[in-house]
Amino acid sequence: ERLGRDWESRGFLLICFNTDSFYVPGVAPINFHRNDPVEIKAVKLTSSRTQLPYEYYSLPFCQPSKITYKAENLGEVLRGDRIVNTPFQVSMNVEKKCEVLCNFPNKPVTLTVEQSKLIAERIREDYYVHLIADNLPVATRLEFYSNREEEEKKKEKDVQFEHGYRLGFMDGNKFYLHNHLSFILYYHREDVEESQEHTYRVVRFEVIPQSIKLEDLKADEKSMCTLPEATGSAPQEIDPTKENQLLFTYSVHWEESDIKWASRWDTYLTMSDVQIHWFSIINSVVVVFFLSGILSMIIIRTLRKDIANYNKEDDIEDTMEESGWKLVHGDVFRPPQYPMILSSLLGSGIQLFCMILIVIFVAMLGMLSPSSRGALMTTACFLFMFMGVFGGFFAGRLYRTLKGHRWKKGAFCTATLYPGVVFGICFVLNCFIWGKHSSGAVPFPTMVALLCMWFGISLPLVYLGYYFGFRKQPYDNPVRTNQIPRQIPEQRWYMNKFVGILMAGILPFGAMFIELFFIFSAIWENQFYYLFGFLFLVFIILVVSCSQISIVMVYFQLCAEDYRWWWRTFLVSGGSAFYVLIYAVFYFVNKLDIVEFIPSLLYFGYTALMVLSFWLLTGTIGFYAAYMFVRKIYAAVKID
Repeated sequence: ERLGRDWESRGFLLICFNTDSFYVPGVAPINFHRNDPVEIKAVKLTSSRTQLPYEYYSLPFCQPSKITYKAENLGEVLRGDRIVNTPFQVSMNVEKKCEVLCNFPNKPVTLTVEQSKLIAERIREDYYVHLIADNLPVATRLEFYSNREEEEKKKEKDVQFEHGYRLGFMDGNKFYLHNHLSFILYYHREDVEESQEHTYRVVRFEVIPQSIKLEDLKADEKSMCTLPEATGSAPQEIDPTKENQLLFTYSVHWEESDIKWASRWDTYLTMSDVQIHWFSIINSVVVVFFLSGILSMIIIRTLRKDIANYNKEDDIEDTMEESGWKLVHGDVFRPPQYPMILSSLLGSGIQLFCMILIVIFVAMLGMLSPSSRGALMTTACFLFMFMGVFGGFFAGRLYRTLKGHRWKKGAFCTATLYPGVVFGICFVLNCFIWGKHSSGAVPFPTMVALLCMWFGISLPLVYLGYYFGFRKQPYDNPVRTNQIPRQIPEQRWYMNKFVGILMAGILPFGAMFIELFFIFSAIWENQFYYLFGFLFLVFIILVVSCSQISIVMVYFQLCAEDYRWWWRTFLVSGGSAFYVLIYAVFYFVNKLDIVEFIPSLLYFGYTALMVLSFWLLTGTIGFYAAYMFVRKIYAAVKID
C-alpha cells in the first residue's frame, strides 16, 4: 500500500519506490473494535471571504463537560488550528438515528440576541466548520452532472468534496443555521484470523448538514429525536434581532468501504485537472528548454567569436579600437556601493533557496503529507533557522571579495535584515488579527518562542557561517581593477533598469504561472496542496530560466560598456516577482470575493511577504549565475 498514493505517485519516485506497507512515522493507523469510541474533534471555522479563522467555541455550540485542547505544533498554531474536543458521541459501527446534542434531553438551547447576531454574521460571511474524526477532516459531498452525453447523464454524477461543512445559508435576507448533522463514516474491515475480533479503520468522514426547525424535531426524555420527512420540514431560522430557540442534533451512519487505510486521503485530494497540470508543465518545460537551447547557442557562439577576436595578437591596429565587454575589464570587478547590504540580501537568498529546495524535496518523498497537520510550516521554519550557516558563509565570503572589513556588522545585518522585515510585517498584521479575536492570531508565547529561535538558533548560526566565509580565501577575480574608474557612455532606453526587470521576468514567470494558481488557491481558499512532485520540477525550471536570463542581461550590459552590474543583476533577475505581484492583484480581483478592509490588508500583507521572498530567491539565483559567467569570460581573454 503506497502511502497517500496521490501525492507520492505524482512525485516522480514511483518509478524508484515500490514500498510495501510503508507508513510515515507518527501517522500509524488506529485500529478500532466494534463499539469503540471514535472521537470527533473540532479544528476551526474558516471563510475564504474574511481569511480570519475562528475557534470552534467562539460560536455558542454545545460544549462537553470539560473542554480540552490538543497540544499543537508550531505549524498548526500559525495556521490558526485550535483542535478541541466536542460532545458528539460516536462509536465504531454503531448507528444512531437522531440524538440531541446538548445534555438536557428535550429542553431547547436559547441563543441570546448577541449570540444570534454573531451566528447570523458568520453565516453571512460564508463560514465553514471543520471537524476531524481519527485525524480525517470532514467533507461535504457535492454531486453534479458533468458535460457528458445526455444518455450517460442519467447514470453518472461527478462527485467532488468540499472541506468542512457550511455553517448555514441565506435565503433573501433570512439566516438559517445547520443545526442537524448527519455523519456518514466509512470503515475498512481489516483481515484478521478467524478466532480474533474484527478490527476496523476509519477511511472517510462525510457530513450532510441540515437545517430543521425546532417544532419539527420531536425530542423525547432519552435525548432521542425523530427527523421529519424531507418534504414537509421547515429550516431553522436565526433572527438576529431577538432570542432564538433551537435544538442541536446529529445522526451517525456507518458504511463499509473498499478504500484501504493508506489511500484514505485520496478523496480529499482528488483534482479534476491533473491532465491540465501535466499538459501545462510539459508545455513550459518544452518552451523553457527550447529558449534555453537558443540562448545558450547564441551566447556561446557570440562569446567564442568575441574571445577569438580579442585574443588575435597579430592585428594590432584592431585592438587599438577595442569595443564591447573587453573594454571594461579594468572596472568589471570594482566593488559596488553598499556591499554589506548586497551580501546580506544574497545571504538571505541562499538561506531561502536551501530551505525551499529541502522542503519541496522532502515533501515530494511524501513525508509532509496533509495528514500530519502543520508539518510543512514547522519544517520550513526550523529549516530556515538552520540554513543560517550557509547563508552566513556565502554572505561572508562575498563581503570579503567586495573588500568589506566590518564582518561582525555584516553578519548582524545578514541575520536581521530579511527576517526583521518579515517579523515586522507579520507583527503588524497580527495586531489586526488580534483585534478581531481570530484564532489566526499568533499567541504571545508562540511569538516569544519564535523570537528566541531567531536570536538563539538563527543568529549564532549566521555568525558562525559568516566567520568561516569571511576567513576563507575571497573569490579570485581573473582581472585586476584599475585605480581610476572609466566613464560610462550614455545608455540606450532599453538598458533602463525597469525595462530590464520587465523583460527578464517574463520567462521565469511563464514557467511557473500555472503552479502559482494552485498554490494561491491552497493558501486563500482552504484547499490542500500536495503536488510536490510537480512543484519540484517547476522549481528546477525556475532555477534554469532565472540563471539564463540573468546571463543574457549581464552580457548585454557589459557590451554596452556599463560595468555596474552587481546590484542591477540582483534587481533584474528578481523581475518575475513583479509579475507575481501583478498576478496576485488579478487573483484578488477575479477569484476572491473579499470586500472588508482587514481581510484585504491581510491578503496584501502576506502577498508582499511572498513577493519579497520570491524576489530574494530569484535575484540570488540570477546573481550567482551572472557572477560565475562574468568570471569565466574574463578568464578566457588575454589582457596585457
